[in-house]
Parts: sequence; C-alpha cells; structure tokens
Amino acid sequence: MDFCKERGLGCDFNPTFFSHPRASGLTLSSPDEETRRFWIEHGKACVRISNYLAEELGQPCVMNIWTGDGLKDIPADRMGPRIRYREALDEILSEPYDFRKVKPCIESKVFGIGVEAYTVGSAEFALSYAAMNRDKCIPLMDNGHYHPTEVVSDKIPALLAFFPEIALHITRSIRWDSDHVVRLDDETREIAKEIVCCGGLEGRVNIALDYFDASINRISAWTVGFRNLQKALLMALLTPDLRALQNENRWTELMIRQEELKTMPFGEVWTAYCRECGAPADGEWFPSVQKYENEVLLKRN
Repeated sequence: MDFCKERGLGCDFNPTFFSHPRASGLTLSSPDEETRRFWIEHGKACVRISNYLAEELGQPCVMNIWTGDGLKDIPADRMGPRIRYREALDEILSEPYDFRKVKPCIESKVFGIGVEAYTVGSAEFALSYAAMNRDKCIPLMDNGHYHPTEVVSDKIPALLAFFPEIALHITRSIRWDSDHVVRLDDETREIAKEIVCCGGLEGRVNIALDYFDASINRISAWTVGFRNLQKALLMALLTPDLRALQNENRWTELMIRQEELKTMPFGEVWTAYCRECGAPADGEWFPSVQKYENEVLLKRN
C-alpha cells in the first residue's frame, strides 16, 4: 500500500486458490464441504481486501478469480463440479463491494499438467458465468488459456459486442504452458490492434501482463514484455482506419494496404516516444539492469 501511494499507483489483487495443503485437485468445486467452505471464505476475504485497496488508493482494483480445479483422467461427473463452482462464485460475490471500485474477473483455464482430461473453469463456463452476472463481474481472457488454434485477438471484438468492459492477461503461450515473456509477435500485434480498433483504450479493456521467467533476469523479462506491448499498441494507434475498404468490398486494396503497413517507419516514432517519456531507447536500458543485478541483486541472501 505504501509503495503504491508513494508512486501514485493503483493495485490489483487476486485470490490464490493454489499452493496450499487444501488445494489438492479441487478447491471451489470440491465435493468436500469443509474444503469448499474454506476457499469460499478466502475468496470473500479477498473481496474485502480489494475494496480496501480501491478505497485507499482512489483507483479501481481488478480482482481476478482463477482456479486450477480439474482432473487428470476422465471424470464420471462433469456437471457436478461446475455447479459447485458456480454456487461458490455466487457466495464469494455476495460479499458487499462497489462494482465501480472493485472489478471481480472470472478467468478461464485450459488443460495443463494434472488437469489433462477435465478443467472445471473452462472457457465456456467462465464466459457464461460472466454473461449471466454482468452487474457484478467481468470476463477475463488470458491468451495462454486457450487451445493452440484459438486466438484472443478474434475474441476481443466478440466480447465487446456484449460486455461494456473486459479484462486481459497478455502473455505468450508455448503448447499447453503460458506465462512466457511477451514478444512482439503476430498475436500480440493483433490483440493490440483489436483493443485500439474497438475503443478498448477508452476504459473498456483492462490490460494486465501475465508472464515470468526465472531462467533469465526478471527485470529484463518484465521490461522486454512491457515495452513490446507498448510497441504493439503504438503500432495499432499509427494504423490508419481501413474499415471503409472492408465495408465497400475493396478486398484487394485492403490486403495491399495491410501489407504495406508492415514496413512503415515505426522505429522513429517509438524512439521519439521513449525520448518524450524520459525512458531509454532500445539498446540503452540493458546496461543499467546489468549494473543493478551485479550491485544489488547478486548480493542478496
């Protein structure tokens, strides 16, 4: 709280439904009443914490609800855990809060290690719950939580056609694993393009970065991913409005313009943006990270 106040920052928050002795396979969807009650009370406490953060810092607090509930092999009952999960969410969100200040999000999960056969909070479940409870929560899409042939960039305009507000975790997935450092790849650029094109920067899209990599310098990982998303958004903001070509069925011209834009001089604008922000340009910031690592990080016990 003090760290945020000193820097004029807001603070988001999330309940942690994992890394605990009671998180053995199922939490909010557990058939064991005592286990489920423990996690429901945890979720309600997190609503109170989120409300406190929002009031103290004077900025909305996005509270992300995500569980790894699932099964390694074929279940005998697919609906039961989802009914319990739905009812648990209802109880958590019954805790009083101001939806303008606290924005609970329902995030889906795809298959993964230990949940290869069945995921309780699937994409269909999370989206359906958010749609049925638009007055108290918003949907959150993590682009590492979908099957490899799905892209979140295409889902953004679909959701914004129905929801006044959505949330994103921008990451990079490799096979079934997400949370890799964000690259300036095609999907990152498409996500940014849809955010800008759909008016998402006007308060409709809550953007968060969701990645970590302990095998490389963590400050460098954060910096690279953050700057890559900024670059993608800048590219989208520099893109001219081509919707008229699509609406007038001028497909050949649309394709040509889209291809020509790929080699437009973006770098000069990015460098000017860094200079205006007082931030180092590309190629200038890494030496300071190395110096910090040698003089501070490596000396910690």
